[in-house]
Amino acid sequence: MPDLADPTPVRPRRPRGRVGAYVALTKPRVMELLLLTTAPTMVLARGGLPDLASIGITLIGGAASSGSAAVFNMYFDRDLDAQMNRTRNRPIVTGEVSPRAALIFAWALAVFATAWFALLVNPLASALSIMAIVWYVVIYTLILKRRTTQNIVWGGLAGCFPVVIAWAAETNSMGAPALVLFLVVFFWTPAHYWPLSVRYADDYRRAGVPMLGAVRTPVQVASSVLGYAVVTVACALALIPVAGMGAVYSAAATLGGGWFVWHAWRYQSATRSGEAENARPMRVFAASNVYLAILFISVAVDTLVLP
Repeated sequence: MPDLADPTPVRPRRPRGRVGAYVALTKPRVMELLLLTTAPTMVLARGGLPDLASIGITLIGGAASSGSAAVFNMYFDRDLDAQMNRTRNRPIVTGEVSPRAALIFAWALAVFATAWFALLVNPLASALSIMAIVWYVVIYTLILKRRTTQNIVWGGLAGCFPVVIAWAAETNSMGAPALVLFLVVFFWTPAHYWPLSVRYADDYRRAGVPMLGAVRTPVQVASSVLGYAVVTVACALALIPVAGMGAVYSAAATLGGGWFVWHAWRYQSATRSGEAENARPMRVFAASNVYLAILFISVAVDTLVLP
């Protein structure tokens, strides 16, 4: 079990206010993945534009589910967060929110998300939401994160659940296209996060967290990023025959995927040759965000333009 001793409070960089502190606990930037993947997946599942109320209901439930997992994560990782410059201003570490209050908030969000999906969407979406929270909190936070370099690979499965929840919300079932998109996000996550772990390698070493960027050589990390980027693009291309995607998506998946892989390849080549100018992991991190946005936007556009 992780060390749950309360860390020494650290002065926050800026005043947040009570509401702002609770919002920060939910990791709102992580929710961007939810917003980015949910609505396009619902469009694909419907084969057209879903009822806007349905999209809103699904997004609210997903935000509560994602927020619950994030708050649980901050509660259990508060000792680590206090040791890392990137996280030392999180609300529990600074004392803006007490650990007890955060734990109550996490449970409240989890109960709300579960009931919201069960009552307003369907039991399958509710069950998938529970699985996402449990996976992120138990499998990733409590079991994998502090023990293995594979933490973000298997722990990252939690970030794949929004697409299957979205599909279930629209169809009350699981479908092959949803599983393909699930795999896209699964393989994208390490390619996206490992460059960031290089950027914050000193933080992870200080906290004793074996993120790949902190415990492997730059060449090893870059090679792993490239490999996962290639598989991500291959999965994205597989959606074309599986879901009968048209020209808009095909072009985005091919050209956007090639651009993403090129960034990963450039990073790997630079680390092998020692070219500091091009060995910039955050370029790959930024490219991964742009690629995923292009890909999912094209899912919706392709479905709506070419029904």
